[in-house]
Amino acid sequence: MFRFTTGEKADLYGAVLEAFGVAGEHLETTLGPDAVRERLRLVGWVADVDDGELHDALDRLVKWELLDVVHNHAENYRTAEEYERRNLQYSLTRRGEAALAGVRHALEVLASTGALQTAVLEAIADRLDDLCLLSGEPASADRRIYSTLRELEAHLEALVENTKAFNGELQRLLRAEGADLEVFREVKAATVAYLQEFLVNLDLRGQAVTAAVARVEERGTALLRERALRGAELPPVAGEDPAAGWLESRRARWAGLRAWFLPDDGARPRIEQLHDIARRAIVSLLQVLERINESRRRSSSAVQDFRELARWFAAAAEEDLHRLWSAAFGLGPARHAHLAHPDPELIPSSRSWSEAPPVEVSALLRTSGRTERFTRTARVRDVRAVRAERAERARAERAELARAWQALETDGPVRLSSFGTLDPAVFERLLDLVGRALAARPDTTGSRRATTGDGRVEIALSPPPDERTAVLRTTKGTLAGPDYVVLITAAGAASPFPRSGAARREAAG
Repeated sequence: MFRFTTGEKADLYGAVLEAFGVAGEHLETTLGPDAVRERLRLVGWVADVDDGELHDALDRLVKWELLDVVHNHAENYRTAEEYERRNLQYSLTRRGEAALAGVRHALEVLASTGALQTAVLEAIADRLDDLCLLSGEPASADRRIYSTLRELEAHLEALVENTKAFNGELQRLLRAEGADLEVFREVKAATVAYLQEFLVNLDLRGQAVTAAVARVEERGTALLRERALRGAELPPVAGEDPAAGWLESRRARWAGLRAWFLPDDGARPRIEQLHDIARRAIVSLLQVLERINESRRRSSSAVQDFRELARWFAAAAEEDLHRLWSAAFGLGPARHAHLAHPDPELIPSSRSWSEAPPVEVSALLRTSGRTERFTRTARVRDVRAVRAERAERARAERAELARAWQALETDGPVRLSSFGTLDPAVFERLLDLVGRALAARPDTTGSRRATTGDGRVEIALSPPPDERTAVLRTTKGTLAGPDYVVLITAAGAASPFPRSGAARREAAG
């Protein structure tokens, strides 16, 4: 079918088919050789084509079953030459129409870049809402149902094609390494902004389309397709009824719509996959941009630095070489020249400096330019008072904690309201215990159990048997809540608290 796209005369064959396509748009189904020559100029073919070359091209297309040729017996011919020139009439076959459409589509794909258009999602949701409303109208709305369904399919096809094309360009952009870093950086930055704008409210738009699909399916998609078939008013054709194929095509398009927004098999909708792809692309592009920016901020390599320094040495004058060396490597005057031996009298003045023992130079002098100074060791601070104070504070905290647990321990299950008025410290311990219990998972009876951080105290909290409200009062305020049933005991052993329950209630009061 596409053999006309190869060979030396591929351009001529393509121009001839394009001429027939343009003629078809003007409702001209057949063309003679003279009409073909005129149409070639309209489609942009400017080279001269003689009669023999044109007839050869037409015969070759007829041989490939892309054109059909018939004899025109309805014309009146005055001469034999006119009969030979105007007798043959050519027209596109179905294969020719398909080949021309394929070439046009291929050129469109090569020229297109794809796009992520939120307006298409909104248009799909609007058409679905229109179908939901039209499904309740009488039979006179069948044509409107057909046109609305076709608009919905066109929007879905635009969404799929544009998304595929844009995703392909996006993945190629992620793999590309541009020669011009400035242009490369601008393209990636613009793409990040484009993706971020597309992701705004994408979830809400996808959910709106999903809800619209569910509403249409509640009305019945099979009946909707039947009404659209009546509104399509398909022409009669010889052979098999085209209605079955038309309905099957509509089912396939609807299945594609569900795959994007409401899949049947429980898989993730493709609109969510597009959301993930866009977010991953943003992260990848930002990482590439960061690497580009880092490469701009990073200084040249050490190899380049030394090569540049070597060129400076080669061009420097004799009197500037030492200054260049000092500036390049930071070798200033010796800092240890003023140092002396701890006891210079032990070194004979007659001995040469090269024979004298070396002077010890500390590392501090090399790093900071200062010499070390050794002084007396500081006095060790007496920390006995601090230890005594901390021990007394720890004993007071333990005594306060013991009093709090003594005030809170119960002889059995009691209502939370029975605690009444509490000291703020006791109230904080009780609130911590109740919070730990509410955070625990309930057992089969609905009770919740928890222990303190040190594991000494355990609380069992049961749901309130009625709707009473417990009011706990402290000097800092009042807390009201459900009147739970609580049981506070020592965890894993008998109670270590010596006071009775009544005494504890009195201490709590």
